[in-house]
Amino acid sequence: MSLEMLEKLEAKVQMAVDTISLLQMEIEELKEQNDSLSTEAQELRSGREALEQDNEKLRNDHQAWQDRVRNLLGKMDHVE
Repeated sequence: MSLEMLEKLEAKVQMAVDTISLLQMEIEELKEQNDSLSTEAQELRSGREALEQDNEKLRNDHQAWQDRVRNLLGKMDHVE
């Protein structure tokens, strides 16, 4: 092999090494971003579950109040 061919080969190898390094850094950044998004998604799921529980409790409370009002109205009808 000539010196010129070796220099070209060296340049190509260096470009490949540089590309691999950049891709590894990008992978690390994407892993960090994925971890962050996974944490955020879990927090959102927990928040949604809490809201669903609160909603269910409020619906039950609302139903209980409606039943009480109907009961009181029924008693008022009997009084009259």
